[in-house]
Amino acid sequence: MPVVAPERTLSALLRDGTREEHERAENEGFVSLLLGGRLDVDAYADLAAQQHAVYTALEQVGETVRQDRRGTGLVFDELRRVPAIERDLAFLRGPAWRDEIRVLPATATYIARLHDVGTRVPEYAAHAYTRYLGDLSGGQIVQRMMQRHYGLGADGLEFYDFPAIPRLKPFKDLYRARLDDLALTPDETATAVAEAQEAFRLNRAVFVELGDAHPAP
Repeated sequence: MPVVAPERTLSALLRDGTREEHERAENEGFVSLLLGGRLDVDAYADLAAQQHAVYTALEQVGETVRQDRRGTGLVFDELRRVPAIERDLAFLRGPAWRDEIRVLPATATYIARLHDVGTRVPEYAAHAYTRYLGDLSGGQIVQRMMQRHYGLGADGLEFYDFPAIPRLKPFKDLYRARLDDLALTPDETATAVAEAQEAFRLNRAVFVELGDAHPAP
C-alpha cells in the first residue's frame, strides 16, 4: 500500500519558500556593515526610523485582521513593537525625534503595500511571519551586535526585547502552530508564500537605500 506524504504546513512552506529572498536580505551590504561594527549609531537610528514606519502600518492592519475569525489568533499584544521603537527613537534622536526622522522611499513603498493587502488574512500572515518571527530569532543577534560594536545598552534597543514573552522558543512554536491552523485554501497558501517573498524583497530594498545613505567610511 503506497505511503501518502503528509501535507506540508504553512509555516514550513513560508520558511522554505522565502529561503532565497531571506538570504539576500540578510546579506545586503548595509546589514553586513552595521552588524560588523563598521557604521555608527546614526545608521542604526535610521534603521529604527524605518522600522517605526513599517511596524506602525503592520500593527494598524493587524487590528483589522484581529476582527477576522481566522486571523484573530495571529495578532498578539505581546508582539507589539511600536511603543518600544518609539522609546528607542526618543533615546537615539531625542524628545523631538518625530521631527528628526525621515521615511525613505523604499519604506514608503513597503508601508503602502501593507495598507493595500495587509488586512487580508493570507497576506497579513505573510508579513507578520516575516517581521515578528525574524525579530524573535535573528533580531536577538542584531541586539547583541549593537551592544558589542556601538556601546548601546538597554536604552535604544528595546525593540529587540519581549518582556511579555519570557521564553522565546515556545512562543515561536505557538506562532507557527497558529499559522498552520489557519486552514488556508491552496490558492491562499500560494498567495501567502508569494507575499512573504515580496515582504523580504521590500525589506531588502529598504536596506539598499539605507546603504546608500550610510556608506562604509
